[in-house]
Amino acid sequence: MANHTSTEYQSVIQICKALFIKKTADYGTAWRILRISSITDQIFIKAQRIRTLEEKKISKVGESITSEYIGIVNYCVIAMMQMELDPMVANEISEDIVSRIYDEKIKETTELMYAKNHDYGEAWRDMRISSLTDLILMKLLRVKQIEDNSGQTLASEGVKANYQDMLNYAVFALIKLGLK
Repeated sequence: MANHTSTEYQSVIQICKALFIKKTADYGTAWRILRISSITDQIFIKAQRIRTLEEKKISKVGESITSEYIGIVNYCVIAMMQMELDPMVANEISEDIVSRIYDEKIKETTELMYAKNHDYGEAWRDMRISSLTDLILMKLLRVKQIEDNSGQTLASEGVKANYQDMLNYAVFALIKLGLK
């Protein structure tokens, strides 16, 4: 089953990255202006919209739940990039460098997914997509609290680990939604 997960996971990531690179070609790296807290709020908006669509079953904007989960994946990557990029470096970064850093962040996050997937026995496969949405929202509330505490934690994992978990939950949801 783990090999099946690997194939599905990588397929979803390829779709997310392809969109990210196309948007980079369209907009450049305008996201470099965002503070981490603003990225957290962007992810929150997307997750809250998914939850609303799950409950109301009607979309008046036209963007699908799938597109919102893809947005969560890509904003989580942006957040992890922003955490490590020097804020003094120029806002515009070449597409090649963005692609390389994207791959680095995904590699780190994929390794975490494999470790947790092993320990939890692929429990996500038996979960409802709505539960994955709720877990993302819970992680967002945790991140907001950590941000409000100036990044200080007493006993919990840091912000990056929460972004990685959210990214993985979003990929799992996309797999369950049939994105391939």
